[in-house]
Amino acid sequence: MALIYQAVHRRASSLLCRLHSTYVRKMRYLNELRENDNLCRQAQTSGTFYLFHNLSPFLRKVGMEYLVPQLSAAETKRILEKFKETEQWIEKSVLIGCSDEHVPYFALDLGALEKSVIESELEGSFTDLRKALFVVDEKDSPLLASAQALLRWHESHQYCSKTGQSTHRNVAGSKRVCHASGIIYYPQMSSVVIVLVSDGSRCLLVRQPSFPAGMFSALSGFCDVGETLEETVRREVAEEVGLEAQSFRYSASQHWPFPSSCLMVAGHVLVRAEHAQVNMNSLELEAARWFDLEEVVQGLKRGPKTSKQEDGSILPWFPPKQAIAHRLIQEWVKQQTS
Repeated sequence: MALIYQAVHRRASSLLCRLHSTYVRKMRYLNELRENDNLCRQAQTSGTFYLFHNLSPFLRKVGMEYLVPQLSAAETKRILEKFKETEQWIEKSVLIGCSDEHVPYFALDLGALEKSVIESELEGSFTDLRKALFVVDEKDSPLLASAQALLRWHESHQYCSKTGQSTHRNVAGSKRVCHASGIIYYPQMSSVVIVLVSDGSRCLLVRQPSFPAGMFSALSGFCDVGETLEETVRREVAEEVGLEAQSFRYSASQHWPFPSSCLMVAGHVLVRAEHAQVNMNSLELEAARWFDLEEVVQGLKRGPKTSKQEDGSILPWFPPKQAIAHRLIQEWVKQQTS
């Protein structure tokens, strides 16, 4: 009887914990906002807004830090009133999250309005997202990335691919519907693998032509239709650097909004040291080479501003900590030094 009581008590305690979980309540509230247009409209009157201009987020520099202002609904309306815009602009915003206290977060793109006027009024500037993700706080990066990805998706999915008719979004911006065909469109992500290749004592880092001068990163590529992650890893390593992956170990994942919404699946790849001769695909990469532990440790200490030498040459540097490639490099260093 005592065993039965203990089992029932544990089950009840577990259920009570879930019901009172801040995270569970938060997720259920967000789901309700996505599904209930009237509730979402009400939330827009009490929520906070992240502003964008042609997909570039608004930042404010305070001292040496870059902050991401969260404007109240009243502040956002005040800005719109300066342009003699109606409150209907608020409904162009998209829901991107909420606080633990259920204060909803919305993203609003003001690309049709004069940028310099907004910047002057709010004492900040609209910044390219690639640059913004490297300077803002880590807690703000995922919100900005998600917001831009969702705003971009709405820009490119205004028409039904089957009928050519206009699609119509719900208030939260979580879906678009073609009333002519009944098709519901949801935002989707492309899967990308990003891997740090190692031969046991060295790691392989690469440069793409689009990278900032001097920056090396982990190898990455899109998953093809029908591929597993392991198959993608093996193919990409073979295609880009001419090596054969012997093993793949998962590390973490990250949403990445470039060039569109992607899910970066990160991990470590081991190749045989005796077969580690790099044969780079010059159509994909600008450079690819092995780095030993000392080079990697020194590269992690550099940034784009400290990599340029007096003779004009540029020393290698690596992605900042907001990028998942940085995590992979740090993990490799830790493994080598443990």
